[in-house]
Amino acid sequence: MEYHISKLLLIGIAIVVSYYFGEIARKLKLPSLTGYMVVGAIFGESLLNIFNDAVLDSFSFMTEVALGFVAFLIGIELNLDSLKKQGFGIIAIILSESFFAFILVFAGLYLLTGDVSLALIFGAMAPASAPAGTVAVIQEYKAKGSLTKALYAVVGFDDGLAIIIYGIAFAFAKSIIMRETTNASLNILASSIEPLREIGLSLVLGTIFGFIFCQLVRTLKTVEAILIIVFGSVILITGLSVTLHISLILTNMMVGFVLVNTRRQSLVEKVSEQLNLIMPILFIIFFFLAGAHLQLKQLPHLGMIGLVYIFSRSAGLIGGARFGAVIGGVEEKIKKYLGLGILSQAGVAIGLALIVKHELERIGTPHANKIGAAVIMTITATSIFFEILGPILTKIALEKAGEITKEKK
Repeated sequence: MEYHISKLLLIGIAIVVSYYFGEIARKLKLPSLTGYMVVGAIFGESLLNIFNDAVLDSFSFMTEVALGFVAFLIGIELNLDSLKKQGFGIIAIILSESFFAFILVFAGLYLLTGDVSLALIFGAMAPASAPAGTVAVIQEYKAKGSLTKALYAVVGFDDGLAIIIYGIAFAFAKSIIMRETTNASLNILASSIEPLREIGLSLVLGTIFGFIFCQLVRTLKTVEAILIIVFGSVILITGLSVTLHISLILTNMMVGFVLVNTRRQSLVEKVSEQLNLIMPILFIIFFFLAGAHLQLKQLPHLGMIGLVYIFSRSAGLIGGARFGAVIGGVEEKIKKYLGLGILSQAGVAIGLALIVKHELERIGTPHANKIGAAVIMTITATSIFFEILGPILTKIALEKAGEITKEKK
């Protein structure tokens, strides 16, 4: 009799082993998610190849569900009363860290390669962040304070701006590449409208579903019922976002945002309590799968483009966050440490890199194909660096700011 290993068996083993590696990581004063990612890398294509591309594709919905819950959790933390105290400061930070990252990466890679199109595309990748890493660290160490609130706001909203920057910059880059060989031109305005449509639709749908969700949970009497509706609603909204090709992060974040700003605090706390029961297992699954996706074999191909990208993106995010914090007049610990908490980069950037490669392959010129290959190879390699180091730096930032109130043993 021939046996096929059940995917349920695989994910069950992954969860149990990841938990214990997370405990080891914590004893080493590292975030637990570092251990989860190590297990993922061991089980993934880079080493044991148990979780190969086919298996990972079958679990991709789990990553989407986890991101949906992360985004909902971010939204619940965006209380308008708290945000008003930092209002202009948060806006200034989001704008400056995103544009500084874009400008420094563009400048660094243009100076290195002399290729405007390549530099524009890498610059467009730079602002994209990975909110799950930041949120997981905040949740694990029960961080509280003004820096924590600022981190929630920045990682929640900067993905929207990142999509806009990407859409416009990539449209310019494609236009330059097409003009080089065919004298054809791309309608940049039309290409720029698409990311704006995506963001606008995400915010509108998220707001509508937010009010519907509030009406549903308002009538519930038991915590079990709240758990069921929270779980079902986030999955429903995430599925709709994926179907419509809009941002599941912005849509779910707006649902949480509407809840926290329109309903009494006691109801918000009940919903948060149920979320806290769900999140630990979702974080294990998410970061295990993130680790399994890491292509460690790409590290030797990092090269000068990858190194310049790492240093210029890091400098842009940290320097931009500092500049925005100074302009916005926020408190000193946010000025000093917020930039360290927003370096994570993985899924969104890799997704954008795949889109770039696909779009440039359609142009089909040697230059376009060369840029597409460089983008996917470099972003895959640099994401390993940012996804591992980013959460560690987030923990350091929260410790320095005095906002980790309970070190887990």
